[in-house]
Amino acid sequence: MPIPVFTIERYFQQHEFTARHLLSSSDAETITMAELVASADAETAEMWRTLRLGYTEVTGHPMLRAAIAATYDGVEPDEVVVFSGAEEPILAIGMALVEPDDHIVCITPCYQSLHEVARHAGADVTLVPLSTTGGRWHLDLDALRDGVRSGETRMIVVNVPNNPTGWLPDPVEWAAIVAIANECGARLVADEVYRGIELGDAKRLQAAVECSPRALSIGVLSKAHGLPGLRIGWVASKDRKALDALAGFKHYATICASAPSEVLAIMALRIGDRLIARNAELARHHADELIAFVARSGGRYSLTPPVGGTVAFPALTTGEPVGTFCSRLMRDHGLLLLPGTTFDWPGEHFRIGFGRADFNACLARLEELGDAT
Repeated sequence: MPIPVFTIERYFQQHEFTARHLLSSSDAETITMAELVASADAETAEMWRTLRLGYTEVTGHPMLRAAIAATYDGVEPDEVVVFSGAEEPILAIGMALVEPDDHIVCITPCYQSLHEVARHAGADVTLVPLSTTGGRWHLDLDALRDGVRSGETRMIVVNVPNNPTGWLPDPVEWAAIVAIANECGARLVADEVYRGIELGDAKRLQAAVECSPRALSIGVLSKAHGLPGLRIGWVASKDRKALDALAGFKHYATICASAPSEVLAIMALRIGDRLIARNAELARHHADELIAFVARSGGRYSLTPPVGGTVAFPALTTGEPVGTFCSRLMRDHGLLLLPGTTFDWPGEHFRIGFGRADFNACLARLEELGDAT
């Protein structure tokens, strides 16, 4: 059967490159190719100068895997497989590690493919929704325990920090999620593409790969590093058999990464702390601006503040359906917000992205439009 329409990406396909004000982008501020190449050390500069445009290794350039492994504690280069972006590893996990009638639990709202690919592969998928409690997004751990089936649940899938809500469990909650997966015999699959961008006093969590020998950590340069154009992502895991299966699926997909992107990715990871620190500071400042904007909106919007990442999930409180609201802003004013309906989420939520440098200008435009109605 055909896989269902990817509603988030279809929405962006229709609007992202014609909008004048992008206020729903999920990535962080990027840099130019010239800036990245200028940052190269002598070794990577020579790699770039002498690069031949042939095939690369299926699992990724050894230096790239080493650079990725170094971002974790206790992970070896051969415990990393490089993919194209984060979507390819999500697809590979769903197609190579999920069998028909497997039971999968996924915490929502989240990026659609995190549960849809497994469902398309024939899995029985249980969605466990986040809720808002005490002014924060919250995962009901009892609901998660009720959702799993001991001996039957094969995976628990989680996105931390979360897109679109900005939810991030505290270390105690995270330890409980890891324990639930271990107790029921499930593999923990963690989409950690925003790891490194924690807001306020939130603490960076241990990566899933650091917590469990069967866990899979999905990473990418697109989000916290702000380099989506490189299309470099990865899976890190101690489970070599699973990694081999994922690499085998890659034979049917991209086969290998782009040679120029791999070298550029090595350059980026060697200054990765600097890139992430810059984007984290920008996100923290913009998150404060977003909270202040909602506070002075006269009740037009409500917001449960984000704790990590570069996106938040406010709600429209005017009574206008959020789909109509977002369509009207795009049609009449070229301002792009992502309606919560694309996440199959109830209520009038919409995703707003605050990772880019022009966030304040775009937010000011949204405020002007609100004041005019």
